[in-house]
Amino acid sequence: MPYILNIETATKNCSVALAKDGKTILCKEIAEEGYSHAERLHVFIEEIIKEAGITFKDLSAIAVSQGPGSYTGLRIGVSAAKGLCYALGIPLIAVDTLQVLASQVKVLNGFIIPMLDARRMEVYSAIFTPNLENKRAVQAEVITENSFEELTETLYFVGDCAQKCKLVLTKENHVFLEEIKYPSAKEMSFLSFEKHQKNDFVDVAYFEPYYLKDFMMTVSKK
Repeated sequence: MPYILNIETATKNCSVALAKDGKTILCKEIAEEGYSHAERLHVFIEEIIKEAGITFKDLSAIAVSQGPGSYTGLRIGVSAAKGLCYALGIPLIAVDTLQVLASQVKVLNGFIIPMLDARRMEVYSAIFTPNLENKRAVQAEVITENSFEELTETLYFVGDCAQKCKLVLTKENHVFLEEIKYPSAKEMSFLSFEKHQKNDFVDVAYFEPYYLKDFMMTVSKK
């Protein structure tokens, strides 16, 4: 009966969940404009372990949201996950951030399109079936009125960029579920458990977040 600690920091939502046999038993999370991940993450982890009445040695694996998403958020989450895996001698599991976001949608037909804000009209997106099978790989794309026009099925859009995208994605088969804004660690539990059962682990030493685009930093001209 493995305990897996799930960490999700790819967006403004700093989220930690403890799962047992693929089911979430505790979750702590907060979404703030100022990205409080550095201050909150380790506190949430310690609180969850204490409240669950277990020790870190009871953990079978650590799962982390691999991206795409915020460069800083991903670095914080992955660094924490790696540190725990090194210290405890347990494996690391990487879970697709957009699949975590899509897993919050419960529909019987159509396609689920999770989207995370990049900048301007650009988003990180993917396309999933209701069973979370990947129909199109993750990519960075600029959203226009012609985006996804090849899909005639009902399209369910989720993520933190609904306000800008619904201005151009206005076809009758476009449905925005605006209440589903950020990925959450509690939605990682089943996904990370499946990977644990298959021994689908990543190399703790060499694993890097999936940024999708190169990190851009401006340099002062002075």
